[in-house]
Amino acid sequence: MGRVAEILATKGGSVHRIGPDATAYEAIAHMVGNNVGSVLVMQGDEIAGVFTERDYLRRVTLENRDPRATSVRDVMTGRIIYVDSSRSIEECMAIMTQERIRHLPVVDGKTLAGVISIGDLVKFLSKEREVEIRYLTEYITGRPGG
Repeated sequence: MGRVAEILATKGGSVHRIGPDATAYEAIAHMVGNNVGSVLVMQGDEIAGVFTERDYLRRVTLENRDPRATSVRDVMTGRIIYVDSSRSIEECMAIMTQERIRHLPVVDGKTLAGVISIGDLVKFLSKEREVEIRYLTEYITGRPGG
């Protein structure tokens, strides 16, 4: 059973972040420029919230707010669900499904270790299953490579 630490070891711990006083436009520009679906809203070393594509659509676009005049603090999701790196991939998938979220900050102790996405989990599980299938094929056929 895979763990979050394995994903972070491959992916790295870089976190896309923005301050709460940044505008929604600046946050979206950062996300587009880095090809990510969310940014953590950081107040110093503390996680103040998360700002996602969904937040932008629901709280900026649909409410007809000016993205260049709307601060991230006014439209971010303030309720943060996070995990530590010892959590299993299956537990994270269950949390994300139950909470209907696509990004999970990873916090070890009081240290932000990274962020994982549903895409990271699916990619990890896909690679894990590929190895299992290859092993079983070699076992069944009695030769390496199928």
